[in-house]
Amino acid sequence: MTSQGRMRVHCTVCDKRFTLEGSLNRHRTLRTGENSYSCTQCKKRFHSQSYLRQHMNVHSSKYKCSECGKCFQGNKDLARHKLSHSGARPFECSVCGKRFTQSADLAVHSRIHSGEKPYKCHVCDKAFSQSGPLSGHMRVHTEERPYKCSLCNKCFSQSSILVRHKHHIHSNRRPYQCPYCGMEFKTSAHLKSHVRVHTDANPYSCRHCSDRFRWLYQLKRHLLKSHNEGTWFTCDVCEKKFITRSHLKCHSFQHEGVKPYVCSECPKRFCTASDLKSHQLVHTDYKQFCVVCVVNISSINMPFKSF
Repeated sequence: MTSQGRMRVHCTVCDKRFTLEGSLNRHRTLRTGENSYSCTQCKKRFHSQSYLRQHMNVHSSKYKCSECGKCFQGNKDLARHKLSHSGARPFECSVCGKRFTQSADLAVHSRIHSGEKPYKCHVCDKAFSQSGPLSGHMRVHTEERPYKCSLCNKCFSQSSILVRHKHHIHSNRRPYQCPYCGMEFKTSAHLKSHVRVHTDANPYSCRHCSDRFRWLYQLKRHLLKSHNEGTWFTCDVCEKKFITRSHLKCHSFQHEGVKPYVCSECPKRFCTASDLKSHQLVHTDYKQFCVVCVVNISSINMPFKSF
């Protein structure tokens, strides 16, 4: 019997085939983002008890790397991790030549070239190249926010967003410095974005015409206005239009009088995260303006735009 003949069951959404009913059920669970089993120590959620049991090894330090102290769910994960210390990257992309320590990382990377997004949200049809982002995305529909900041009690749908929130809002560390003007940033992404001011780089290109843009929001605005691609998000009160739903939500706080962003140094409150970030500079000796281009820090981070 051929391998194709042994594939007895298949997913009705993506037509992926499996030999066992249990494998199909696990695949469906990954697709829908249903994670019913929660870790009592870090609130991370899993779609099966077996995955939760494996995860608990991280907290028990049963599988701990002797080089860096990082803990893993099992011996195989630890062995794969140790390759990162050896420098070995045996898996090479046949398209661009980029090398990886794990075959799974290569498989995920290959989807950049193929455009494959096998994990699809059953509510809004948004597709993802990995199951993890799909699980986090599902909380947009359920409005579940299991990750709570211990400093301001704000809750988040994903642990990575909580980590980013703590770093951006509650930390004053700015380890990334601009080689042109000495301006300091909290993340390498913000530094990379700022450097474009000095280099005049325009990395975002329109797929329909030859226009190029310095910021992603400029490209999105161009696609909406010039090529009618995408969707405007319109305020019900004043009819201002926004590029993203999150920008509209922040804008709506102004009409509602809601100020959810609280300064950790003083009692002042703000409608948007960008306003809070600009205010917090008052409490630090951080240089607010670039001495070369005289650009305000608030214009370097993700801009809040309406049209």
